[in-house]
Amino acid sequence: MTTQTTTAPAVEISDEDKAAVASIPQRIVEAWAAYDADAFAEVFTPDGTLILPGVYEKGRDAIRAFAAAAFAGPYQGTRVTGTPIDIRFANEGAGVLITRGGILAPGETEPAPERAVHASWVVVKRDGRWFLGAYQNSPRHAA
Repeated sequence: MTTQTTTAPAVEISDEDKAAVASIPQRIVEAWAAYDADAFAEVFTPDGTLILPGVYEKGRDAIRAFAAAAFAGPYQGTRVTGTPIDIRFANEGAGVLITRGGILAPGETEPAPERAVHASWVVVKRDGRWFLGAYQNSPRHAA
C-alpha cells in the first residue's frame, strides 16, 4: 500500500518534517518492544490523549501508568505494528497521520483480525520536535 501525503496548497512542509511525522509510529513500536512505559509516554505531548476501546487516558503521567500496567499485564509478550497509510498537514505545526496495524501476539507477523486496527494520530510540533497530541484506534474489521 502506498502512503499518501497531502497538504493544503499554501502549506509548505519540509521533507524532514514529513519524515519525522512518518517515524512517530516507529517510536511507539520501539517503546512497546522494550516494554518501556516512559519512552511510550514521551511520544505524547504533556497533555496528550490515548483512546483505545474502553480506554481514555489524558496526560503523559496517565499514559505512562496505563502503559506500565498494560506491559506488565495484558500486553506482556506482545508487540505492536503500525504502518502509515496517509499523512495530512493542517499547517506547519499540526497534522494527521493514519496507520494500519495492531497488536501482534508471540510468533505473529500480522495482527489477528480481532487485534487489527486503523488508527488516527493527531501530530503537533513543539519546540522543533513532533509529538502525539492524540491517538485513537478502531477495529479494522467489523464485529
